[in-house]
Amino acid sequence: MRYLPLTPADRAEMLGVIGADTVDDLFVDVPAEARLSGPIAGLPLHASEMAVERHMSALAAKNLSAGTAPFFIGAGAYRHHVPASVDHLIQRGEFLTAYTPYQPEIAQGTLQVLFEFQTQVARLFGTDIANASMYDGSTACWEAILMASRITRKTRAVLSSGLHPHYAEVVRTMAKFTEDDIVSLKAELVAEPDDAAVIAQIDDKTSCVVVQYPDVMGRIPDLAAIAEAAHAKGALLIAVVTEPVALGMIEAPGALGADIVVGEGQSIGVGLQFGGPYLGLFGCREKFVRQMPGRLCGQTVDAEGKRGFVLTLSTREQHIRREKATSNICTNSGLCALAFSIHLTLLGGEGLAQLAAVNHDKAQTLIERLAKVPGVTVLNDAYFNEATLVLTRDAREVVRELADRKVLGGVSLGRLFPEDSDLHKGLLVTATETVTDEDIEVFARELEGVLA
Repeated sequence: MRYLPLTPADRAEMLGVIGADTVDDLFVDVPAEARLSGPIAGLPLHASEMAVERHMSALAAKNLSAGTAPFFIGAGAYRHHVPASVDHLIQRGEFLTAYTPYQPEIAQGTLQVLFEFQTQVARLFGTDIANASMYDGSTACWEAILMASRITRKTRAVLSSGLHPHYAEVVRTMAKFTEDDIVSLKAELVAEPDDAAVIAQIDDKTSCVVVQYPDVMGRIPDLAAIAEAAHAKGALLIAVVTEPVALGMIEAPGALGADIVVGEGQSIGVGLQFGGPYLGLFGCREKFVRQMPGRLCGQTVDAEGKRGFVLTLSTREQHIRREKATSNICTNSGLCALAFSIHLTLLGGEGLAQLAAVNHDKAQTLIERLAKVPGVTVLNDAYFNEATLVLTRDAREVVRELADRKVLGGVSLGRLFPEDSDLHKGLLVTATETVTDEDIEVFARELEGVLA
């Protein structure tokens, strides 16, 4: 039996305070077609535990999962091999049960882990400093735009057309509650990223330019040129990295002039996990540290001169600054950050570079093979481990037919950009170290059959 502490009168009073007539008014932003008007059709109102388990197992069996078929899906979430030692270590009791250090100085182990994590992210991104993680890449992207507005005292943000549309949508959704003006450039099926178009949009009112690196089509923008143009107008460059393994091969964004670097850490240490939980990464220049959202762990010495770790510059709303806080982020993705840190420690600098090289080699093998399939044109010449193909048919249909043939053959641009018909023949394909030569041959053969 549910415990309902509020009486109808209590609920009516609360609704009156916020100006709503009914509880349903709180859901008006959810499209009507996405809301249920009653019980789910086809499901009984009650069933035994064993019956439910059998039913759910049957539903799960309909999935074509990443580990059971040739897998070429990326677009912001990547299948990499995660060593068994990562899962073993994060499930140790002292890590698994450590939520967040509300009494930080007595949680020295947790603070040290986060300090090491920050160091790794800063070195990976080429930034002076990094925080102790955020929720995921898309929300980190929005927090970076807010941070840029505070620093520049401007409210116009330019989003490159190569920014993942899900990230852009999060930005536009959050901007409804601020005065930020979001300028989103239109994506096009062209071989080179839109560097010139981005630079042309920068004016004296621009707070920041947001550029994904590599971008959503696998292209690699010229961050240095964009950074120079942004700085000339007093704007900041925010670089977004959805595939941090790429930084084992290409130059770190901070070294190319990016002022803030954010991204998704999922591909190092964290599995696909049906879309989450994931891990937001955030780094910046040291001079901006007091405007950085989230929390920061620091190293110091105690009264006896021994090394210790502290929670510092934690300007969150639940702490001392409250309404002056730089963010309403209430926690960090601690367990995912630990998994990231363990995996990156196991790899080391040389290991990360080797992993990146293997990814690029696999992608080259994939793209060279698929380029031979009739009806396939490779869009971009430069890429890391994913690139865009242009097909002779709507790629959404092709992806579905490939799935019927037990091949998970990439992400259609029509799925990412459903309202832009010019992109619907684009197919984004990815190859990581988990892809075999046999997988590539199966993909090419089935793709040729679908396009025939």
